[in-house]
Amino acid sequence: DYSACGDEIGKNIGDDLEEGKPTLPLLRAMAVGGAEQQAALREAIEKGGREHIEIVMNAIESTDAIEYTSRLATEEADKAIQALDALPDTPYRHALAAIAEFSVKRSH
Repeated sequence: DYSACGDEIGKNIGDDLEEGKPTLPLLRAMAVGGAEQQAALREAIEKGGREHIEIVMNAIESTDAIEYTSRLATEEADKAIQALDALPDTPYRHALAAIAEFSVKRSH
């Protein structure tokens, strides 16, 4: 919930942080960010709340964590769609493929 405005994603920016949820963008920023960023992100996750949102957003932006997360999600969706090739060509298979495609293209 760090890449769009709240209206686009259907929830407020920072909801996951407020709940102390370590999302993939946060984990990526921690993995590739500097020691200071890592410590700040760890504290933000442990404490939850929105008081660290600016630090978190800066870390996510400076480490390209959103781009990484988007790329990884697309790769995993592509793998899922390829795995569906083992199934018979039915409307159910097409529905599963559509769900995988929708999940990476949606804005909310």
